[in-house]
Amino acid sequence: MPTRRALLSSAAALAAGNVLLNEVVGQDQNPAAQVVDRVSSLKITGMRTFWVNPCLFIRIETNQGIVGWGEIKAVDLRVAKVLVESLFELINGENPTRIEHLWQKVFRTHRNIRGGAFMIHTLAGIDMALWDIAGKLWGVPVYRLLGGPSRDRIRVYHTPQAKKVPPPGVFEHSGTPADIERIVASIKAAREQVGPAGAVMFDAHSAVPPATLIQLAAAIKSYDVLFIEEPAVPGNIEVFKRLKEQIAIPLAAGERDRTIYEVLPYLQNRCLDIIQPDCCHTGGITSMKKIATLAEAYFVPLAPHCTASNLGIAASLHVASAVPLLLIHEFYPDNGGFNPGNVMRMDWKLDAEGYIGLPRGPGLGIEVDEKKLEEEAKKPQTYRWSGRILKDGSIADY
Repeated sequence: MPTRRALLSSAAALAAGNVLLNEVVGQDQNPAAQVVDRVSSLKITGMRTFWVNPCLFIRIETNQGIVGWGEIKAVDLRVAKVLVESLFELINGENPTRIEHLWQKVFRTHRNIRGGAFMIHTLAGIDMALWDIAGKLWGVPVYRLLGGPSRDRIRVYHTPQAKKVPPPGVFEHSGTPADIERIVASIKAAREQVGPAGAVMFDAHSAVPPATLIQLAAAIKSYDVLFIEEPAVPGNIEVFKRLKEQIAIPLAAGERDRTIYEVLPYLQNRCLDIIQPDCCHTGGITSMKKIATLAEAYFVPLAPHCTASNLGIAASLHVASAVPLLLIHEFYPDNGGFNPGNVMRMDWKLDAEGYIGLPRGPGLGIEVDEKKLEEEAKKPQTYRWSGRILKDGSIADY
């Protein structure tokens, strides 16, 4: 066993060696001391926000004229606008290509608001813009920076080959035969549209009571739907475990679960067959890629949730292009409700089998009509709290 004197002597020798190394190499040439990219003078210099319902678009500017675009949605944008302007203080003057470093800086900056919906949705917009800058800087699509494409095309829905059935109405705390029959009829109609080779999904939207969902699953064949989406309200993993034990149909969720920390329990408890991260909800491209890697370890594919403008769609598609396990991708590029004024344009084409090509770059590959965007942002913007009420006046999940 080494003596205390020997250990102290070794430590002294190591310290002396480090001093000698610094003297010989010099701090300006020592790789261990060079955390920042020495060959780059690229810096973040400014940010603009554009509130166009239902999205808040952000434009991050640099000292070399390269700009990046991001999108914030699905939270009260009156709050998100102020929050992103405050968070900009953390990244102003930084090298925008240090994406992981800046993500962590924003995420960990305040211990009491880290991980919440407002912080993570807002961080998603910042993250998208940084990846957009990085792709434009090197003249490549973002998926090239994520390891390159893992596929040649991406399967999407809604298409003639793939339909998702929404929950028909608000449900009481227990289902009725009429409720079950109505859902079954909707699923059968969708199956007739897509044929036996197509895909039908049912979106429970966290609104169908667990007991009713079990009854529904018993009323249809296990192969009638590709998956049941959002089978329960997130928060209690025991509910998901109960549903998985009773239902033979694959279960999918994840749009309301943010970052790897909230997704991990589903995988550990084997209660989801498909993970559905939303790039705009889960902290952007950086976080979505990590979720995909985590799910890969459990052989669970992604079916990304994506109700966004073309900007948010593009960000999600770049991740979908680069991950190994992808089932299908939600896709509504022509929905004006998500893309008001057509201010964000994306080049895409659906093939005969229900697939689209990979997004085109550089960066996110989005063409922004800034003049139209400014005009849209000048219009009065409003936010309304949503919600559902049951027949007895109590509050429902939806």
